[in-house]
Amino acid sequence: MSRCISPFVVASTLAAIMAVPSVLRAQETTAEIPSVTIRANTRLVLVDVVVTDKKGQPITGLKAEDFTVEENGKKQKVSVFVPPGPGLTPAAQLSPGVYSNRPEHLSPGGPLTVILLDAINSPFRDQAYGRLQMLKYVQEQGDSGRQMAVMTLTDQLRVLQQFTSDPHILGTAIKNYKPQTQPVAAMAPPVSTAAGGGTSGPGTAVNLAIDSAAAAVGSFQDIQVSYELERRTIVTIQAMQSLSRMLAGLPGRKTVVWLAAALPFDLIPEERNISEAELQATLPSVKQKSLGTIGSGSIAAEQRQLHNEDIRRAEAGLASAGIAIYPVDLRGLMSGMEFLRDDSANRQAVDSSGRAIARMSDVSADQETMREIAAETGGKAYVNQNEIKDGVALAVSDEKASYTIGYYPENKKWDGKYRSIKAKVNQGDTEVRCRKGYFAIDTSQLKDRRDDQDVAASLKSNAPATQVLFMAQCKSTSQNKVRVVFLVDGHTLSAEDSGANKKMNVSLYATIYGSDGKMLANRSIKVDRAFDAATYAQILEKGMMVPIDMDVPTGGKDVRLAVLDNKTGLIGTVNGPLGQ
Repeated sequence: MSRCISPFVVASTLAAIMAVPSVLRAQETTAEIPSVTIRANTRLVLVDVVVTDKKGQPITGLKAEDFTVEENGKKQKVSVFVPPGPGLTPAAQLSPGVYSNRPEHLSPGGPLTVILLDAINSPFRDQAYGRLQMLKYVQEQGDSGRQMAVMTLTDQLRVLQQFTSDPHILGTAIKNYKPQTQPVAAMAPPVSTAAGGGTSGPGTAVNLAIDSAAAAVGSFQDIQVSYELERRTIVTIQAMQSLSRMLAGLPGRKTVVWLAAALPFDLIPEERNISEAELQATLPSVKQKSLGTIGSGSIAAEQRQLHNEDIRRAEAGLASAGIAIYPVDLRGLMSGMEFLRDDSANRQAVDSSGRAIARMSDVSADQETMREIAAETGGKAYVNQNEIKDGVALAVSDEKASYTIGYYPENKKWDGKYRSIKAKVNQGDTEVRCRKGYFAIDTSQLKDRRDDQDVAASLKSNAPATQVLFMAQCKSTSQNKVRVVFLVDGHTLSAEDSGANKKMNVSLYATIYGSDGKMLANRSIKVDRAFDAATYAQILEKGMMVPIDMDVPTGGKDVRLAVLDNKTGLIGTVNGPLGQ
């Protein structure tokens, strides 16, 4: 059920904001860093730059004037500079019935790391090994004070543990996760046992029948594998989008250690295959014409083309949220011979060396895909190593060397095209790494956005979305009735010029869920109007305050709230127990 809120209600609630209980008043945050999005009709591009010496040790003490940032080869003026630091100061605990997705209420402060165990792109045994390595890493950290969250990807992205520095809490969350078997496992096609290469003889008809049957089975398996690959691709894209919604409003660089056996697509912006020179450098012992002839490389390239638009948007979201992906190959050190164990179920004669080379070419292409995703987001890939926990440690170590550089692009045309980024430091003997670039996508101009689906997915998630920040209070007004009062941060909402006024278009949702996870009630309100300069200034200073009254159904346990900026498609959500 939805309705448009009248201008009088908006004006009156904003005028009465000083009478709101102090727990609902807008709070100032420490060195809050905006994301790459629309903020009062301006676009700020933030780039996290990792600076180390040749031994990989962080270089600290750099200043803004030490950096040069180029976009598409043109030097940009640095407008924001944030050195490595402790981050936010945690806010006081919220009172019962008060909810917030503001950064100071979600993270205790400091650099943020997400460990993501990817079940949909990893076989069971690799998940089990990754889980063990995650436990070892957490146990060895002790009381380091590092803020980490644990997530898993199955049919959707789930948060096992929100950000905490307590190793016991993290360890418990990891122990409680049980590895899952992939629904459809990739199977090698049957190998024909037809002898010889002749076209006649007593066994020719039988051999042809065997080959025909094998081809039919292989075709059926191809359909299964194709279906599963499509499913993996869609789920992985959705996971990247969910990560962006969850982490966008948290300041600073977010390190996502993505543990997987393979990833179904890369983030290469150009429609191209790897060059001959790159192929020979990566796989000098494999005689192939191009990466497209290698199974996994061809798959990654094909999936990128089939889902090009969704992948472009996912990559833009990762860039906007300041997320650097560090893929870690769960398969560890590979020789190719381990695949023979999987293929032995065919119980047919095979060329062991040929099979090993073919399968290793797939592994190398998988790892190249991981490297591309890492390079495109500013991370590093950790592949062909057995101690996975060391890969996690290497990813986390970059946090101490990460500087945030922000600039307003000279190119004001937001045309959706890819823009390359290069960062340099005016000190010798350093290694500088940042994401390769971003897609200049104006989400307000996208015609096929699925805002309703995105809001529903965000409400379903067990972690807050932070693209739009707000606080809310849920309070009983009478028996089985509650009032939810939203206080939305105006700086995280877009505003269009409308003469001398500012026009805003925002939808707010209040839902109640039962203990079984089913929605029992929902209510929404839309604010779509232009505000004069004084009122808009008050929204920026105090926030946009909007109430929603609703009935509490029998069995109602949790309240889930959402705010959607209808212009940009950006979302904020928060979940919590129903207020008393």
